[in-house]
Amino acid sequence: MDSERINISVVRPQAYTPLFKLDKFCRESALTTTEYFLIEIRASQINGCAYCVQMHVKEAIEKGEKQYRLHALSQWEETPFFTPEEGIILAMTEEITLISQQGLTNELYAKAIAAFGAEKVADIIMTIININAWNRIGRATRMTPQPAQS
Repeated sequence: MDSERINISVVRPQAYTPLFKLDKFCRESALTTTEYFLIEIRASQINGCAYCVQMHVKEAIEKGEKQYRLHALSQWEETPFFTPEEGIILAMTEEITLISQQGLTNELYAKAIAAFGAEKVADIIMTIININAWNRIGRATRMTPQPAQS
């Protein structure tokens, strides 16, 4: 039987401070709101963080993201719903989230630099790193999403 896990925001709230600062930086970066949420949701799907998936899907819908795109996100390569630039960002999200498999490949890195330039690539990488940190907290402490209020 699982026992209750700690809530880091209660036990060590100051540990969240640098992640909140990085999140603020990422939200205010060169990324569009849509690009930001695509990264947040896709990395959370890969990492199996139900808490983060729920939170970011809800936010994305509130910001106007289309539900059909969100439903197709886990199979984005098989749909016509994402722009080529979004495809680069999603591929980067997958390669960086699954960093131990092959890292960020030279081919994808070159495509990203050509499409976005160095500063936006840095913003993309930092956003992916940030959500991966949050996902690891969510999974390690078994954070559970709450049902929507009716």
